[in-house]
Amino acid sequence: MTAHGFTLFDTTIGRCGVAWSDRGLVGVQLPESSEKMTRDRMLQRFPAAAETAPPPNVRIAIDEIIAMLRGERNDLAAIALDMDGVAPFHRRVYEAARTIPPGRTLAYGDVAARLGAPRAARAVGQALGRNPFPIVVPCHRVLAAGGKIGGFSAHGGTATKRRMLALEAGE
Repeated sequence: MTAHGFTLFDTTIGRCGVAWSDRGLVGVQLPESSEKMTRDRMLQRFPAAAETAPPPNVRIAIDEIIAMLRGERNDLAAIALDMDGVAPFHRRVYEAARTIPPGRTLAYGDVAARLGAPRAARAVGQALGRNPFPIVVPCHRVLAAGGKIGGFSAHGGTATKRRMLALEAGE
């Protein structure tokens, strides 16, 4: 996935980033421990991208992400994603995760069952652990069996996941 540009922006959980191509977002970055580390992570993920002002469609996506993280019920389904280079199974997992409404959760096994692969819960978890579009592909809404929080690969780990779920629940 080749990004043309990226930008950082403020949210209730910290300074996030997005990178984009002509076809949509190619990546979303949750906050690192500092703005510098978030920027460095974006440069690491998208070395050919320039930090620049976003085009109008990306500005709209950023505004929707900010609103969702403020607790507004928005599924972000209208945000275009450029999944060029995303493995077919991962793409299917991300598409299934995008159907989980804000404030709701599913287990990894539930997502696997929706894909017609009920024994693929671990593979679903691995795909979500590599999710290049956190928030827009709401991997935070997918839990381990029995309602356990499961893992979360973003900075802050499961505490960040719990915070995102609480924001969606209006807490």
